[in-house]
Amino acid sequence: MTGVVLSLGEALVSLRSGAPLALGGPLTMHAAGAELNVAVGLARLGHASAWAGVIGDDELGTFVLRSLAAENVDTAGVRRTSLPTAVMFLEARTPDVSRVFYHRAGAAGTALGMHDVDRILDRDVAWLHLTGITPALSEGARAATLHAAQICRDRGTPFSLDVNFRSKLWSATDAETVLPWLAEGAAVVIGSEDELGLVAPCGAVDSVDSAAAELLAAGAEDVVVKLGARGAAAYTAGGRVEAPAFEVSVRDTVGAGDAFTAGYLSARLERLDVPARLRRGTALGAFAVGSHGDWEGLPRRDELGLLDTESGETHR
Repeated sequence: MTGVVLSLGEALVSLRSGAPLALGGPLTMHAAGAELNVAVGLARLGHASAWAGVIGDDELGTFVLRSLAAENVDTAGVRRTSLPTAVMFLEARTPDVSRVFYHRAGAAGTALGMHDVDRILDRDVAWLHLTGITPALSEGARAATLHAAQICRDRGTPFSLDVNFRSKLWSATDAETVLPWLAEGAAVVIGSEDELGLVAPCGAVDSVDSAAAELLAAGAEDVVVKLGARGAAAYTAGGRVEAPAFEVSVRDTVGAGDAFTAGYLSARLERLDVPARLRRGTALGAFAVGSHGDWEGLPRRDELGLLDTESGETHR
């Protein structure tokens, strides 16, 4: 495969606390963002990976770029701006329950525009990855994300969409007016059980099966459902395939969905079959929940064998 796998969207800084924020105490600092997490996961597995977007010309933005450089993620498509880099505060309440507070209104990621997309995609892109977070940041970012998908459709560049619905950013009603257009022509659509209905072309679906059927009929090749602790499933022209989650001790669930997406896309890019795609996705999800941070615990290529990636799957 020539060209880069490009993730387009928002990057921010995550400040994490192991105790309630109201009690004070130390915070740890991490580069974060759904698209950034996927870019790092792909780079760790040896793919030519890039992240692009708009980030603040401030110390936090520099920290993000330094973190990406250390992970061999290409940032040539990044534009820096005088707007601040967004910040996310996260407090762990239990090992699998965290609360998140954002300072992202008017931040750099909201400034992504169609002109940025034209510049960013003026290169050899083998695959584009998008999420439903960036179009929820601002009207300009929404137009830019839709523009990126349209460029891919016009050029025949494959792209993926991870729904990643965030109710703190927009309502389900607003998302339903945008996400089906964004998903149109996507080779891979990924979401949780309660998210796929937001992207179904006809809307008002009554089950995951019917949402997947609509998306496949509209041209998607893989419709992937993240099932959390139950694993994941994928719908293709060949039917439905399921894979269980790996049994690991859970330390931090934040970023697990992005890790799964990186693993699934990695295997898809390598033309592995659907069961192998799900196995790699669930393996990366297990690495993610077994360590602290959105992406810090993700495996490198030679570490994939540390987990039993031959776990069984079921077909329907």
